[in-house]
Amino acid sequence: MKTNLIQYQGERGELCLGMVRSIDQVEALSWQGGMYTLAQEAIAQRQSLAELAGQFCTGTLVDYHQLTQDQRLLPPVLHPDPAHMLVSGTGLTHLGSADTRAAMHAKLAVDETQQTDSMRMFRMGLEDGKPAAGKTGVQPEWFYKGDGSIVVPPGGDVESPDFALDMGDEVEVAGIYLIGTDGSPYRLGFAIGNEYSDHKTEKINYLYLAHSKLRPCSFGPELALGVLPSTIEGVSKLIRDGDTIWQKNFVSGEDNMTHTIANLEYHHFKYQAFLRPGDIHVHFFGTSTLSFSDGVETREGDIFEVASPWFGRPLRNTYRIIKPAFLPGRGVSVL
Repeated sequence: MKTNLIQYQGERGELCLGMVRSIDQVEALSWQGGMYTLAQEAIAQRQSLAELAGQFCTGTLVDYHQLTQDQRLLPPVLHPDPAHMLVSGTGLTHLGSADTRAAMHAKLAVDETQQTDSMRMFRMGLEDGKPAAGKTGVQPEWFYKGDGSIVVPPGGDVESPDFALDMGDEVEVAGIYLIGTDGSPYRLGFAIGNEYSDHKTEKINYLYLAHSKLRPCSFGPELALGVLPSTIEGVSKLIRDGDTIWQKNFVSGEDNMTHTIANLEYHHFKYQAFLRPGDIHVHFFGTSTLSFSDGVETREGDIFEVASPWFGRPLRNTYRIIKPAFLPGRGVSVL
């Protein structure tokens, strides 16, 4: 039986957990604390997260729609110290639509010396991103997004600095992990997310990719426990002034990827620095669908929506522009 969990604020502002029963109702859990401490207990008790959560079902149903309307939904996992939550991702991991795939394979026929670095990386994934069990495949492109301070709750505003050239959506599946006291990574589950990027900056020069990724992200509201299906389907939308100005179907899951989840996980957690006990990792697995590719210019006030039946309730966020704290000409203080 599939289990999805959410994290939300109670009526007194306390951290609460719920088990999703339908698109409209959530069963409150009696666990005192959030997903972080529940996961720690599951590791300590050598139980699955679903089994442990099931022991705290109360039979009390909460109106899921009301939680959404009241903006009480939280990311499905948070760390008490945002500095100990690492948000990262991998790129060039998805095959894309049938048309895109055909076009990409046509380009792969070009002499290798004429291919871009991105195309070479994609080709490497095609050739060796799905190794046999127990074997190591090729490492993917990897990027850093930020720590827990960049994570925006479902329904919240995603804030872009005013120096950004673009605020583009990137709908992706994210793996959520906790590093146990033994230094081993434990996957809590998966969530649908939007990994916002500055595609115009990246387009200037691919070496600006690192700059383009330093933007907020949002994922949830549901944490889907267990194994990710080989195919995930959904719809990504951009809503402006109440009208849907862009909409596109997306697919994910290993059947639509050039890498296995296990290979992507290995190449992230092979670094000792990422195995610090108590840390949370949110790792985005890449995308094949973004509005920027279709020539869409996002604007402040636009609403991004991602919906996938397997992940439950849709994820929505509103685009806002902010002035950064460190302004041009200010300079760095000297001690």
